[in-house]
Amino acid sequence: MRRQVIAAALAAFLSLPGLAYALFDDDVARARIEELHKQVEATSKLFEERLSKLEDRRALIDLASQIEALRSDIARMRGQLEVLQNQVETADKRSKDLYVDIDTRLRKLEQVKEAATPPADTPPPAETKAYEAALNQFKLGNYPLAISAFQGFLVTYPTSKLAPSAQYWIGNAYFAQRDYKQAIGAQQKVLSAWPEDAKAADAMLNIASAQDAMGDRRGAQKTLEAVVAKYPDSPAAASAKQRLKR
Repeated sequence: MRRQVIAAALAAFLSLPGLAYALFDDDVARARIEELHKQVEATSKLFEERLSKLEDRRALIDLASQIEALRSDIARMRGQLEVLQNQVETADKRSKDLYVDIDTRLRKLEQVKEAATPPADTPPPAETKAYEAALNQFKLGNYPLAISAFQGFLVTYPTSKLAPSAQYWIGNAYFAQRDYKQAIGAQQKVLSAWPEDAKAADAMLNIASAQDAMGDRRGAQKTLEAVVAKYPDSPAAASAKQRLKR
């Protein structure tokens, strides 16, 4: 571009009348050419500087756009992280509440068993020993072993008076492993096989707990209402009423 400007300037200068024939003999003409050369150089330098500044501005604008896009992405990811953290905290709180509820009902079961069973209704020692062995696995947190032990108990003693409780604890063991679908299925067996047993109300309450843990709050609410309606005088109904008030 610089050469083109110089050539144009020279052509314009040479076109002046009476100067072309004395170009190399006239000091004035040479001085004029030198001045034009300097002007061309200055114009070219100014143009390059302005072009460089324009490119720098474009680069800054592009950089600002990229920074703004990154800020938007960071804000969006922070929002998603906060939502995930809230969900984790909520799930952990629910799990802790449900485990506390299981432990409380386990203690009540042990107290009732120790206090009120007439001698005539006491299961045979072999049944009691097998049942206690399975229950101890649950207390130790060995849930897969507890499930296998209780299932074996049900195969060996299908008509035992402890059978409803064995099936009930199978459901609790699945729940403790967060296998909520299996937990619901196991507790439904209690309701279908022993609907009048004392464990039926607790089984239905645990179904509601599993539904709530799976996010099915509407289903959990309906199940809690069914506990209150079907077993109104049971401890499970009292727990269901408290949950419905939350």
